[in-house]
Amino acid sequence: MKTPTLAISLALVLAAALATAQTTSPSQDSATFDADGTAHLTRVVPMPTTISPEAQKWLRSLEEQKYAPQTLAERRISTDAWRKRDSAEALKYYPAKVEETTTAGVRTDIITPLEMPDANRGLVLINLHGGGFNSDSGSLIEAVPIANLAKIKVVSVYYRLAPENPFPAAVDDVVAVYKDLLKTYKPKSIGIFGTSAGGILTAEVTIRLKQLGLPLPGALGLFTMLADFSRASDSWQLFTLNGFPGPLEPTDPDHPHADEYAGKTDRRDPVLSPIFADLHGMPPSLLVTSTRDILLCNTSTFHRALLRAGDDAQLVVFDSLPHAFWYHFQLPETKEALELMAKFFGVKLAK
Repeated sequence: MKTPTLAISLALVLAAALATAQTTSPSQDSATFDADGTAHLTRVVPMPTTISPEAQKWLRSLEEQKYAPQTLAERRISTDAWRKRDSAEALKYYPAKVEETTTAGVRTDIITPLEMPDANRGLVLINLHGGGFNSDSGSLIEAVPIANLAKIKVVSVYYRLAPENPFPAAVDDVVAVYKDLLKTYKPKSIGIFGTSAGGILTAEVTIRLKQLGLPLPGALGLFTMLADFSRASDSWQLFTLNGFPGPLEPTDPDHPHADEYAGKTDRRDPVLSPIFADLHGMPPSLLVTSTRDILLCNTSTFHRALLRAGDDAQLVVFDSLPHAFWYHFQLPETKEALELMAKFFGVKLAK
C-alpha cells in the first residue's frame, strides 16, 4: 500500500508579528484529512519564550530572507562564500591552528587546539562536513569549535561530492582516512562526527568499518542525520531547512531522498541506510537535533534503533530551533550545544 503523504499548508505567525500593527486576528488552527490520510494543516505558532533573545531575533531574521531556486553551481558558489565567512568567525570565537594537507590521498584540514593536555595527545577526531553531499557547508565551521573546546586534534575530511561522485565515494574516502589514522592512533581513541550529511556519513562509515572487520572508533557524534533513504519522515514533510520560512518541498514517498547521492544503490543498502544494518556493538553515540529540524524524526528514529540494539546512545533535542542551528555562533544555544558535543568526546574516548 502506498504510504500516505502530508500535503501541508502552514500559516505560521510569530509573536513579533503579533506585536506589530496587525488589526485582524490570525488564522485559526485547523486540520482536515483526505480518505488516504493526507493531512491539510493550518497552524498558528507564536514565538517561543523558552529560547534566548538572540535565538528569537535570529528566527525573525529568517522570515526576512529571500529564497530562490539555485543551480548546483550557484549553490556551491554561495555555500563556499558563506563557509569562508563563517569559518573566519569560528576561528574568532574558538581560536585554533589550521593546516591544509592530504591524508591517504584525500584533502584534509588538520585543526589543532592552541592548548592541549598531554592526556589528549593520543586522541583524534574526524569531522565530516554537512552540505547535502553536493557542497561543503561545514568543515572548519564544525571542526574548529570542537577542537578548541575538546582540546583534541581534528582531521576535517573533504570527501568527494555528488553528483559527480555518488555513493559510496564519500564513504570510501573517509574509510581511507580512518585506516591511515589507525597507524598512529588506537581505534578507541578516535572519534568521528558530523552535521547533517556529515552525520549521515558518520553512521555510514561506521557500518562499512564493521563490514570490513576493522576496529570501530571510540565515539560517534551524529549531529542531525538520517539513516533511512527509503522513506520520507514527518519532519521532512513539515519543515524547511530554516524551520518554517523558505520553500517547503514535501517529498514523493517513492523517491524520498538525495537521488544524486544515492545513485543506483538500493535505498535499503545497510551502508547507505544504516537503519537496516546490524547495529549491535556500535560505538557510544551522541545525537543532537531540534524541534524545527527537518531531520528531527530521522535523528530520533535512529536513536531508538541504537537503543534497541543495546548501544550506548544519547539524544539531545533543543527547543524551537531549525536544522544545524549550531553553525550560528551568536546564539547561547550554540554555545551550549558545542560544549556538550566537546564534553561527550572528552568522556567517551579512551585516553
